Amino acid sequence: MFIGEYLHTLDPKNRLSLPAKFRKELGKSVVLTRGLDRCLYVYPKKDWTEEARRHAAHASGTKAGRGLARLFLAGAMEAEVDSAGRILVPDHLKSFAGLKAKAVVAGVAQRLEIWDEAAWQKYTQAIERDADSYAESLGN
Repeated sequence: MFIGEYLHTLDPKNRLSLPAKFRKELGKSVVLTRGLDRCLYVYPKKDWTEEARRHAAHASGTKAGRGLARLFLAGAMEAEVDSAGRILVPDHLKSFAGLKAKAVVAGVAQRLEIWDEAAWQKYTQAIERDADSYAESLGN
């Protein structure tokens, strides 16, 4: 399980170092895709097949199901983790997430999320502010 948040720099070649703590569980190959809230999702390749199946099951269904399947599957890219623990972030995914020089890599259970640093700060401030009401609505 991935937990924690780490600030890393995206280099001029669009390479991002993954936190050393996560590298063993990630393995040598990962899948990057567009995520919700304008971040990127990163899955260990071994876990991607099941994730892709869940989205593919909705690819011919409702408009919402088709849209989410396209969002997650069409833009997905496999990336090799190099000897320095870096992955290459393709331009279309970098643009989608609005990544600039600094990025936050957050562990969120079975995946990592990559956020632009400023977007992550704005998002977490809002979540922290509204956490009590979110908890209450989930309890109902």
